[in-house]
Amino acid sequence: MKSIFLRNFLATAVMIGLCFLIIGISFLSIGRSFILNEYSSDMRNAADEVVRMASASYTSDGSDLPTLKLYIVSVAKGTGNMIMISDAAGEIRLCSEISDDVYTGKRIPDATLQELQSGAGISRLDTLGGLFPSRQFVVTAPVYSSDSGELIGYVFVSNRLDNILAAWNQLLTIIVAIGLTVFVVVLLMAMLYWRRMSRPLDEISAASRKFARGDFSVRVRQVEDPENELGALIDSFNKMADSLESAEKRRSEFISNISHELRTPMTTIGGFADGLLDGTIPKEDSAKYLTAIRDETERLSRLVKNMLEASRAEASETGGPKRSDFDLTEVIVQTMLSFETRATAKNLDVDPQLPDDRIMVRADKDAITRVIYNLIDNAVKFANEGSCITVRLYKDDEKAYVAVKDEGETIPPEDLPFIFDRFHKSDRSRSIDKDGVGLGLYLVKQIINEHDEDIAVRSENGITEFAFTLALAK
Repeated sequence: MKSIFLRNFLATAVMIGLCFLIIGISFLSIGRSFILNEYSSDMRNAADEVVRMASASYTSDGSDLPTLKLYIVSVAKGTGNMIMISDAAGEIRLCSEISDDVYTGKRIPDATLQELQSGAGISRLDTLGGLFPSRQFVVTAPVYSSDSGELIGYVFVSNRLDNILAAWNQLLTIIVAIGLTVFVVVLLMAMLYWRRMSRPLDEISAASRKFARGDFSVRVRQVEDPENELGALIDSFNKMADSLESAEKRRSEFISNISHELRTPMTTIGGFADGLLDGTIPKEDSAKYLTAIRDETERLSRLVKNMLEASRAEASETGGPKRSDFDLTEVIVQTMLSFETRATAKNLDVDPQLPDDRIMVRADKDAITRVIYNLIDNAVKFANEGSCITVRLYKDDEKAYVAVKDEGETIPPEDLPFIFDRFHKSDRSRSIDKDGVGLGLYLVKQIINEHDEDIAVRSENGITEFAFTLALAK
């Protein structure tokens, strides 16, 4: 499989090559046409100069030819062209070449002469019917007598194409050399750029393959500014790796914890059942041990129930909270009454700081009841014997606030960021639900999140307080 670097580099090289090719073809076509047009304009100017001289100095007896010869030789040397003058019948009378024998006395082909007589001038590559050994660029102009205005001949200005394009070819060679150098430099820069850009992507790809094999310890080096796209990608990938590693660690801890939690009641149930069956336990004590078996079975049932509820909350199988308007004060009072026996057993003082008026909220009543129950249950379990539990309700800015506070052991600061994580257990939260697997506060957090509300915890100097918000009914 081709690497990201190779694919990007090849794509860049092809695009750069195509750009240079298009620019080169366009430059060659436009440049060649421009050179020919410019040279054609210069040749026409030279022809016009000769026409003016020939028209002014024309004599019927030919006495003007030596003077005109010197003139066209001078113009030809100045412009680098060859100049010929023919009479109206197409016979060449003068030529700027040193040896006139080459062209003087020869005739212009009839087809070319007819074209000139029709008034159409020539400005093209032509051999003039074989007069030139190879095609030359030819420009013509008619000559009229300045006295009578009659047509007395034609001026032919010509030059070989290789002479015209000689400077262009030299310039083209330099341009091609510069273009190739620039192309190679750009390719090298592109190669270095894509090598630098693809290195983190290759590292991410390699790290992903290790993740697939279960190794979550690998990280990608942060070589980019986290503010740009690639740096943000690396930062997000490493954060994802941290999260995966943390989740894998919690999963391992959960398996260990759940194995322990399941082993203890199952061992107890199995031991008591064997004792009842083989007669080790006296019959008069069977009721006591059957009660123990029932209690352990109920504990297993609660454990499995909480795990299923946690899984449903995580997978959002309930389709979101079923919201309705209800009196939050009433729900809190009813929930607190269910803890009366346990609070009395620990000699706890319960302080309900509730408003006199009803506070109507819009939420899932059963789910919020579960939240309040879990928070009060947590407070009762961890409150010091003979201390006080405070349940406070108030409203502000179209929100209802519920706070549950207990006086007991302080939650370590390093545990606070993870207190709502699934399966999280610390010395303070070891029995945060009845089955001790760290699901109670996780369920609370999930329910509050489903309502798009907030929950927070504060624990210092032996005072721990959980508080959450709910939207007021409209």
